Amino acid sequence: MVGLKPPEVPPTAAMKFVSAGMAGCIADLCTFPLDTAKVRLQIQGEVRIPWTISSVEYRGVLGTLSTMVRMEGARSLYSGLAAGLQRQMSFASIRIGLYDSVKQLYTPKGTENTGMATRLLAGCTTGAVAVACAQPTDVVKVRFQAGAALPDSARRYRGTVDAYCTIAREEGIRGLWRGTLPNIARNAIINCGELVTYDILKDALLQAQLMTDNVPCHFVAAFGAGFCATVVASPVDVVKTRYMNSSPGQYRNALSCLLALLMQDGPAGLYKGFLPSFLRLGSWNVVMFVSYEQLQRAMVLARPA
Repeated sequence: MVGLKPPEVPPTAAMKFVSAGMAGCIADLCTFPLDTAKVRLQIQGEVRIPWTISSVEYRGVLGTLSTMVRMEGARSLYSGLAAGLQRQMSFASIRIGLYDSVKQLYTPKGTENTGMATRLLAGCTTGAVAVACAQPTDVVKVRFQAGAALPDSARRYRGTVDAYCTIAREEGIRGLWRGTLPNIARNAIINCGELVTYDILKDALLQAQLMTDNVPCHFVAAFGAGFCATVVASPVDVVKTRYMNSSPGQYRNALSCLLALLMQDGPAGLYKGFLPSFLRLGSWNVVMFVSYEQLQRAMVLARPA
């Protein structure tokens, strides 16, 4: 057996909620540089029309990471980490920690097996609710990741708290929820791609007795979930990132941001930064789900008898 054994008593909803938030933070700490590289690749060239190859600053994942370290220092890889951890404590806790509870809520009484439609509905529900609660932290995280390349005198915010206050003061409360609709679409899709795929793959591996309920099984299911989520969510993710990072008035709405992207880069622009997205989502899912499963089991074992 690899890792903690499955508990005889299942974890409570509160344990899943806390475990999901902690696992999300662990995954962010391990993969945040890849997320920052993804953001830089997605937004580069967005204000340059027409786009030319000479305007490219970052080339590939490793090239982006090495350029950032060389020009901005290693700390730039973790710019916006505080907001990222704040986001995971609220976002991952809701969309992942409450998934099983919502799935049970949607499952008809007396039904032994949960159908695909019920799993998808539960994934969409928790993903949408999580975005509604955690959107301001996502906006601030993207702004820090995108603006870290600027000199100190040109940066918009001095710190995380100042970013929240400045955005609310200059752009109104609505500014903190900029890009909510594309983010809801993105995270509903990602939540289904991650949680539903993980749920199905894990069940299939266990039912076929190809693996037991341990770390290798969680690793394989999480890797498949990360790839599926990246394929279906990358187009929405690119639009969300650009729209969140835009200055007031640059785009009328998310749709105008999408049209500007298509006019500038063509359909290929929708998958800009795909490799870092997959590297990030794939590795994030592996770390998160493995941590999540182990944290749940540790909490059950630590619970007083």
